[in-house]
Amino acid sequence: MNPSARRRLTLANSVVGAVVVALDGTVLTVAQPTLRRDLDASFAQVQWTSTGYLIAVASLLVFAGRLGDRYGHQQVFAVGMVGFGAASAGIGLAPDIGWVIGLRVAQGIFGALSQPATLGMLRAAYPPDRLGMPIALRTSAIGLAAAAGPLIGGALVTQLGWRPVFYLNVVPALLMAALALTVRDAPRARGSAAGLDLPGAALLAVALVALVRTLVVLPATGLTTATVLGPVVAAAAAAAFVRHERRAASPLVPHGLLGSPTVGAALGTLVCASAALFGTLFVSTYYLQDVLGLDPLQSSLRALPLAVMMVMGAPVSAVLLRRHSPRRTTGTAMLLLLLGVLLLSRLDRASTDPAIGAGFLLLGAGFVAVMVSATAVVLRCASAGSAGVAGGLQQTAMNIGPTVGVAVATTLVGLAGVAMGPALTVLAALTAIGAPSALRLPGRGDAPVAERRPAGHSPSDAAREVRTRR
Repeated sequence: MNPSARRRLTLANSVVGAVVVALDGTVLTVAQPTLRRDLDASFAQVQWTSTGYLIAVASLLVFAGRLGDRYGHQQVFAVGMVGFGAASAGIGLAPDIGWVIGLRVAQGIFGALSQPATLGMLRAAYPPDRLGMPIALRTSAIGLAAAAGPLIGGALVTQLGWRPVFYLNVVPALLMAALALTVRDAPRARGSAAGLDLPGAALLAVALVALVRTLVVLPATGLTTATVLGPVVAAAAAAAFVRHERRAASPLVPHGLLGSPTVGAALGTLVCASAALFGTLFVSTYYLQDVLGLDPLQSSLRALPLAVMMVMGAPVSAVLLRRHSPRRTTGTAMLLLLLGVLLLSRLDRASTDPAIGAGFLLLGAGFVAVMVSATAVVLRCASAGSAGVAGGLQQTAMNIGPTVGVAVATTLVGLAGVAMGPALTVLAALTAIGAPSALRLPGRGDAPVAERRPAGHSPSDAAREVRTRR
């Protein structure tokens, strides 16, 4: 297969693989009320269909990325897609809520295998300085799936019930798995594949499980022994993980990524931006439906500018990233995101549709540019041999951020009722805290981050990148 065809097929796999997982999450939200009634489940049990998935996927993303670096991103992606599709089909056939929860956890495991691979494949197929547009196309597709998911899911649930919703992913997942196996990963240098570092993977998993579980249950339970101990366990495990990684001969996260200020800044920006976006969406939903009295469809239409900007703004963001710099693009994007949150925080019963739409428009424009530029920075900082780990770190940030944002929003809404001001003011402050991280990203005059070879970047990796640019 010639390089051009390989790149096109890799891009298709990356885009569709990301869409399959994104679509599954959005349609599940629509199906949950009907699922609960049909299976006679409690609200807590239905909530675990989301919580179990989130804990499983967040705890395994970085380790799954390392598996891709060691055994090949295409192969790991194929396994993830087959498992994800099979679990989806199993949920559609599940006899009770226990089976649904268990299979959702399985989906999380296989989703963790596939998602870092969708980014690792791009890093292996494209030169570092040409990653912007492939990442943008992937982001646009995710935005389209997020917008279309509630509409498709709502139509299916209304006409056929909740079970057919989970059959949506089966055929695309199996097709993408088959196509992935036709594409060979770029050859790796002998001895360049790092070890799996199981102790490091276990410590990171403990830290993330403790953190995610605490964030999910805190709004409902408040301060309890479990929610107080959760952050303590997470911090202790994270400290032990960092200490282990610095001493390990073959660490889970290469030293060049673990200690990189650039990667840290990009990941911090992604966490803050995604927390602000998803927390604001959570609060805005209550405002649109409980304050303005709109139904779910009318609420979705008011928020449509956000989805439009996610789809159309991603390619524009890639062009801006190439013409200017990650620092300027991300910094401007964080400012737009902050303005969007502040504008929505001032809405009241008398607010007009243009004012509401403008707030969502700014949210979408800011977030999509952050996602494209920060993701590109993380991948550019990684060598071809650690691209999967870099993808796992990016995906972990994109799971932790929304969890933080929704936890903050849920807690503050519970304290303040449906008033948007207090919750969105805190989320705006979170955005402002993340904005300085953008100033630590590479500027226009800086050397390309891909040329600052992190630890683990072999000479053969560098030579291959030079040949690819030519």
